[in-house]
Amino acid sequence: MSGETSESAFSNYGLYTIRDNLELFMPNTEIKIERMGSNVFSYVRNDSESNLVKKIIPVKSDELTIEISPIRPLNYPARRTSYVYLELETPVFLSEHSAATVFARCPIEIGVFLVHDGHKDSLDCFTCDPINSRFALYGAPDSGTLCKYTNSEIVESYEDSTPYVDAVLEINLQNELDEGHSVSKIIFPIFDNSVYYKDSKAIIDSIEAVLKKKLTLEVFDVSKKSIQTDWTLSPSYVRDMVVKSIDMGVD
Repeated sequence: MSGETSESAFSNYGLYTIRDNLELFMPNTEIKIERMGSNVFSYVRNDSESNLVKKIIPVKSDELTIEISPIRPLNYPARRTSYVYLELETPVFLSEHSAATVFARCPIEIGVFLVHDGHKDSLDCFTCDPINSRFALYGAPDSGTLCKYTNSEIVESYEDSTPYVDAVLEINLQNELDEGHSVSKIIFPIFDNSVYYKDSKAIIDSIEAVLKKKLTLEVFDVSKKSIQTDWTLSPSYVRDMVVKSIDMGVD
């Protein structure tokens, strides 16, 4: 793989129609698609860890159409969970009966989809940030929930996502309790959250996080909230997973 590629040279998300050859550049990743003959193309992906993926793609016409898009971070380092654990770099303090909205970074992966006959097939998926693609356990060692983990920075807006590495997630926080709390982590099932893209930026459906009283317990309820946006909806090929409900941690 060649040397560092500047951010300004990264390819954008979106549809690409290839008649002969195409090269795509992303952080730590290069993709080359080449015509091999009549109605057949080769696909080669190379990354910074010297992982090489090769595929042959027969097509019905003289061109190949693919879509590059951000997808949910559920496949690397292995497919083990549908939960994301955001450890907020800067905790948010909610006084009693208050609310706040913040934007936070959330990890993503990249999907390559073959577009043909009116639908999209998964051709490849990968992460451009393998060093930070890791798990964490939320809860007790013997009964906790395995989560995709990241140290999440609070940012200003949807425009602050890192190309091909993360998306921005709007988090609507509410404290219904009679005392203040600092929120330092958000754990939620991301399976139902759609991902959207524009150029090289990505965003994810927002979540509602409410501190409330249930019987004698103080709990943190987290739920998805769909967003209205003119950004392009990413395809998804994630299979159904059973998602259980868990209580979320609050300091």
